[in-house]
Amino acid sequence: MLIISNLKAAINEKNILKGVSLEVKAGEIHAIMGPNGSGKSTLAAVIAGRDLARITEGTVTFMGKNLLEMTPEERARQGLFLGFQYPIEIPGVSMMNFMKTAVNEQRKYKGLDPLSASDFLKIMREKKELVGIDSKLTNRSVNEGFSGGEKKKNEIFQMAMLEPKLAILDETDSGLDIDALRIVANGVNKLKTPDSSVIVITHYQRLLDFIIPDVVHVLYDGRIVRTAGKELALELEDKGYDWIRKEIETSGLS
Repeated sequence: MLIISNLKAAINEKNILKGVSLEVKAGEIHAIMGPNGSGKSTLAAVIAGRDLARITEGTVTFMGKNLLEMTPEERARQGLFLGFQYPIEIPGVSMMNFMKTAVNEQRKYKGLDPLSASDFLKIMREKKELVGIDSKLTNRSVNEGFSGGEKKKNEIFQMAMLEPKLAILDETDSGLDIDALRIVANGVNKLKTPDSSVIVITHYQRLLDFIIPDVVHVLYDGRIVRTAGKELALELEDKGYDWIRKEIETSGLS
């Protein structure tokens, strides 16, 4: 589904990604872990097409197509979804109108008729129930006055409505209490299908108690330095990232 090969990117002439390579197959959940400043959010931004970093080398293909040649809008239409680390507020734009426009734009791209008001409301009710989101959130303007946890829950609801092929969740657990974390994780788990994939970007193992990854990658200083199963997250929880740093220095790869 997603193949990244030797991806390098810079921000203000500072190299952030220094040769990232990974492959995400349909139906898989991948976790990307790493300390602050390792390049995790930059990687998410590059995949989504945000104008944050300048790509200097490498390739990214999504569903067999060159992702780097697509605009952010084209990537979204192809089935890519980015859950922001800090979701923005859009005052004056109701969640209902926002989601109806987004869903019908995708349907238009696929050659489908727009949903009627009644059909849209039916789907909206089903998705709210699926991810466990309170109706009071969907009746307000997009993220306006929402707490950090409410914004993250709202993004999982948006993900449910759009049904992406690949969802990238950039530090979705940031600032969440344990109850909000469960709601967000349960929503992700319920939305998983054999045809869709998720990349979870996080500092901590605690999110991975609820969203069980198939593959865990450690991104350190702009490179993926370790890839393994879910046991790698537990090892990081036990040893910390300093263990990775020492391992890199010992191997001479720094």
